Amino acid sequence: MSIFEAVLLGIVQGITEFLPVSSSGHLVLLQKIMKISAPALFFDTLLHCGTLLAVIAALRVEIWNLIRRPFQRVTILLIVATLVTVGIALLFKDRVEEAFASGRWIGWAFLVTSLGLFVSEYLAHRPGNSRNDAEMDYFDAVLIGGLQGIAIIPGISRSGFTLAGALSRKLERSLAATFSFLLSVPAILGALALQIKELYDISRFQAVNPAAAGGLIKGISLAAMAAGTGAAAVVGFCSVLLMLRIVRERSVAIFGIYTTLLGILVLLDQRVFHLVF
Repeated sequence: MSIFEAVLLGIVQGITEFLPVSSSGHLVLLQKIMKISAPALFFDTLLHCGTLLAVIAALRVEIWNLIRRPFQRVTILLIVATLVTVGIALLFKDRVEEAFASGRWIGWAFLVTSLGLFVSEYLAHRPGNSRNDAEMDYFDAVLIGGLQGIAIIPGISRSGFTLAGALSRKLERSLAATFSFLLSVPAILGALALQIKELYDISRFQAVNPAAAGGLIKGISLAAMAAGTGAAAVVGFCSVLLMLRIVRERSVAIFGIYTTLLGILVLLDQRVFHLVF
C-alpha cells in the first residue's frame, strides 16, 4: 500500500467515522473502486486509533467532566447504551464480517441510513418541548445503544443512527450530538480491543509458525502507516467539530439525501452495470 492510498483511507475514515454516512460502507466502496486491498489488521487498528484521538481531542472538556465526576447520570446512561451495543455486536459478529467482506447489502444499508435520518428529523420537529439531559432516561439509552449495535452493518451509519435515536426522542440537538459522539469513544475502544486481541493471537501463531507468517502489516511502510493515522486523526477532529455544529444549527436530512443517492447508485451497479461490484 502506497502512502497516497494510506492517506486516502485515513481521510475517508476520518470524515465518515463521524459524519452520518457510514465509514465502513465508504471504506468498502473505496477499496472496490480503487482496487485497494483491504487494510492490514495493524494498519486498520492504527486508523481507529487516529479517530479515537480525534473525538477525545474534540470533546476533551466533556470527557474530562465525566472523569472528574464518574458517577453522574450521563455516565450511567453511556454505560447502559454501550452494554446494549456490545450485546447486539456479539450476537451478529459473524454475519457482519461476512457482509463487510462481500459488500452485498451495502446499497440497501445506505438507504436504511437515509430512512433513519429522515424519520428522526420528522419526529424531532413534532409538537412538544425538547428534553434536556436531566430528562433523558434509560429507555433513551437502550434505544440509542440498540441503534448503534445495528450500525455495525456496513453502510449503516453509527453516528447517523445514534443521532436518529436521540433526535427521535426529542432530546435537545446539542445533547443528541454530544451523547452520540461520547458514545463513540467506548465503541471505538471496543473495536480496538478486539483488534488488539486478534493481533496478539496472530503474532503468537506466527512466532510458532514462521513459515505461515503473512505479516501483520503486509508490506505497508512505517511512513504510510504514520501518514494514514495522522490523516484519520486530523480529518476526524475537524469532522467532529463540523458535525456538532451542523446538528445544533441545521438538519441532518442533507446527509440522508446523499446516502439515498449513493445507495441507489450502488444498487444499480450491483444489478445492472457491474462496474464496481
